[in-house]
Amino acid sequence: MSKNNPADSQPPPDPVNTLVPFKESGQTPDLNLPPEIFSTEQLDLFQTFLCNVGEKDKLSNAIDLWDSVPRYSISQLEMNKRRTTDGFLGLLEIRFKYRGLNFRAVIQPARIRESDGQVLDYYPSANEELVEDILRKIAAERLQGFHDTANAKVGVYFSLYQIQTELKKRGHTRSIAEIKRSLEIMAKSSIEIKSLDGKGNEGTRVSNYLPDMVSVSRADLMADPYSQWMVEFHPLVTKSIIEATYRQFDLDKLMSMSTQLGRWVHRQLVIKYTFASLMTPFEIRYSTIKRDSFMINYGRERAGIAALDQVMSELKEKNIIMDFQRQVVSGARRKILDVIYTLTPSLEFIKEAKAANKRKAMAQEKLAIADNKISREPAGGKP
Repeated sequence: MSKNNPADSQPPPDPVNTLVPFKESGQTPDLNLPPEIFSTEQLDLFQTFLCNVGEKDKLSNAIDLWDSVPRYSISQLEMNKRRTTDGFLGLLEIRFKYRGLNFRAVIQPARIRESDGQVLDYYPSANEELVEDILRKIAAERLQGFHDTANAKVGVYFSLYQIQTELKKRGHTRSIAEIKRSLEIMAKSSIEIKSLDGKGNEGTRVSNYLPDMVSVSRADLMADPYSQWMVEFHPLVTKSIIEATYRQFDLDKLMSMSTQLGRWVHRQLVIKYTFASLMTPFEIRYSTIKRDSFMINYGRERAGIAALDQVMSELKEKNIIMDFQRQVVSGARRKILDVIYTLTPSLEFIKEAKAANKRKAMAQEKLAIADNKISREPAGGKP
């Protein structure tokens, strides 16, 4: 992570060393692509939020299963401990639960050549999670997200400086070099997600975090300083966008959380606490968060519980929850076995959950109407 260096937040005058923000010309980007991929029914719904005027900029979309996979859980410090003397990392296997079903994620690290020629392996971690959040946010903007219906692909066009600007707006300063590194790690890391119960509909899915990425060469940038990078989203993100199963949420508030664990808990509330009301508090256990986030790796259990207590206090401070209660489950000799947290939502969170529910229902209804209309058309198109 870089410090608050002015060089990280200001574009240098030489366009070769950075990219400029996306053109706001109102025209389809000059990418030799059919304009219709920037305006499909599914993409338009993904880019339309149910909110008051002026609130759209803070909103983004959460993806149910994908955002429940602990795919960014290994810290840089832990990576350094796990690397061999040659700089390599092994496959990372994580077991977690999703809506009562048992899953296993197997992550293959990215192999990156450093500027000094050294080769090191990297698991995607907190930096990459932040960059992916911004990519998804940018995709919700007109003429930046794309949906290639012929090949069932969804992705986004962007500039590195645009990512840098969006991160800084939300309190996370990164250099252009750090952003390029994060994109490379996600493009080169693969993840296998497998249902272990044989009851889920997902089966086994193997893909890179970003299955396709097109970067900008020095020559292209010299010829056109507005040249864009392109990435394709993971198939689970694409599936959610095509089927409109995503949920809108306050990205600015999520990214204001001071820890990655805090962001994970907030995101899980967005995904799971769809029935939020003062009469129906949300209950979650320390053991569940430890298992499914894979982020609580303290030598002493009490330290992990203390870290989660701080997260709950911050959720209250940021008006995501109104209050929380904790019940300690003890065993022999008063050993702490678990902690049960009961969360009362804030009025603001209740309002956001209701808006997300309504927007999702409206989007799925529009898709159903569109699908029904297409299915009733005669072969060869409209008469």
